[in-house]
Amino acid sequence: MRRVGFLEASGLAYRLADGRELFRDVSFRVASGTIAALVGSNGAGKTTLLRILSGQLDAGDGGVTVQGGLGVMPQFIGSVRDDKTVRDLMLSVAPRALRDAAAELDEVELLLMDTEDEPTQMRYASALAAWGEAGGYDVEVLWDTATVAALGVPFDRAKYRGVRSLSGGEQKRLALEALLRGPEQVLLLDEPDNYLDVPGKRWLEGRLAETGKAVLLVSHDRELLATSATQVITLEAGTTWVHGGSFRTWHEAREARWERIAELHKRWDEEHKRLRELVFTLRQQAAISEDMASRYRAMQTRLRKYEESPRPPEMPRQEKLRPRLRGGRTGVRAITCERLELTGLMKPFDTEVFFGDRLAVLGSNGSGKSHFLRLLGGGEVAHTGVCRLGARVVPGLFAQTHEHPEWVGSTLVDLLWRGDDDRAGMGRGPAMSVLSRYGLGECGDQRFETLSGGQQARFQILLLELSGATLLLLDEPTDNLDLTSAEALQTALDQFTGTVVTVTHDRWFADSLDRFLIFRADGTVTESDTPVWDESRVARTR
Repeated sequence: MRRVGFLEASGLAYRLADGRELFRDVSFRVASGTIAALVGSNGAGKTTLLRILSGQLDAGDGGVTVQGGLGVMPQFIGSVRDDKTVRDLMLSVAPRALRDAAAELDEVELLLMDTEDEPTQMRYASALAAWGEAGGYDVEVLWDTATVAALGVPFDRAKYRGVRSLSGGEQKRLALEALLRGPEQVLLLDEPDNYLDVPGKRWLEGRLAETGKAVLLVSHDRELLATSATQVITLEAGTTWVHGGSFRTWHEAREARWERIAELHKRWDEEHKRLRELVFTLRQQAAISEDMASRYRAMQTRLRKYEESPRPPEMPRQEKLRPRLRGGRTGVRAITCERLELTGLMKPFDTEVFFGDRLAVLGSNGSGKSHFLRLLGGGEVAHTGVCRLGARVVPGLFAQTHEHPEWVGSTLVDLLWRGDDDRAGMGRGPAMSVLSRYGLGECGDQRFETLSGGQQARFQILLLELSGATLLLLDEPTDNLDLTSAEALQTALDQFTGTVVTVTHDRWFADSLDRFLIFRADGTVTESDTPVWDESRVARTR
């Protein structure tokens, strides 16, 4: 009979190497059948907390209890571009005992290629026995099921295939198939939806709904959170609090919590002020009356105990991202496409985009959406037909991959100081001021390539603000933004004077847009009044 799984964290605390407290008194429980979402701003400590829960990192205080076995999906899966094989990928999400047994077996098999003496043969026999005892033969059956489901081929044919030959979505799907089908009853999933297209995300939502496991996941996809999460654990203000409901009601619960905490702070401050005033009054009276001295000392003791008592929880920080995307008036027709064909990608199509439109470009990966945005931004993209921008239209491109080799080795302050063709340079003071509005004040002297994906995304949005663009071309802008930053970006786009064209797989974000251009599987480009998410890969000769 399968054991019921659960995860419990009790009083966890962690300090950074420089002595700063990252979080404290982190306590929660994820029961069997619960899909818990861990949310919080970039830098709040979500990844550190997951590493503590998985046993990769020791907490300063507190403890973690896991029952039913633990399976972990690291964030890097999807971006593997080294020499690992499919078997290596599957082992990376397997229990430690299985990984250790596999490492020993691989080492002995290599040794047998050079020598077959009796000690080596005995070691090989022991390694085979350890592999079996760790569940190696059973897990190979599981991996066979996973590779057939994700890649369409059995494990024997796929196991030595290079992971770099798989798309990010295929890597994610493989690992998720193994974990969701595996025996471990507690799963930690760090951004499991990254690199999945919308059909892939819907598949994941369906599997999460079916599983009876205890699942703790980190995701920036608000629609996935709203569909799948049955509990929301928020890491903010140096600790956690738990909302025992859907993500759809989390915002209201968070606002109500802020109001309660603000009221507690107000009452605490009022009582503190009253006690201090009493101590001050009694001190003056004690100076002229011996009879008041004892009351003065008693009130000092009362004040000291009050100040030493636990204060109300800290107020969480307000949103870190405060864009000021102003834009400007342009001609009525912002974009005109006539018989435009992206060579080798999509068939000729016509479309017009007007000033003020919020246009989403939707379709499967590889259909040419990013090429279309680069063409609009002035990039060199092979095409025929007409693609023309209107009067006073100034494009600004947000690149999905954040790949800017020209920025490597430069700090954010340096990049702002230099300026470029679209924006003037600025001194250190103004640069630090605008960086602070984007939650990047502490990163001013940090090199661009060392920033997290979310920080790089914010910096790109900042540069769009400074460029004076009147046409924003956004390629997956919310992929790496935390929830608060994504919502702040949406608010800024609502207030932007100009035109927005965005490629996105973010269903929540797409609902805030008003036009939808669909790159379809048959190579045609059509417009829709509503988002279309079920287009398959474009059918073309490969």
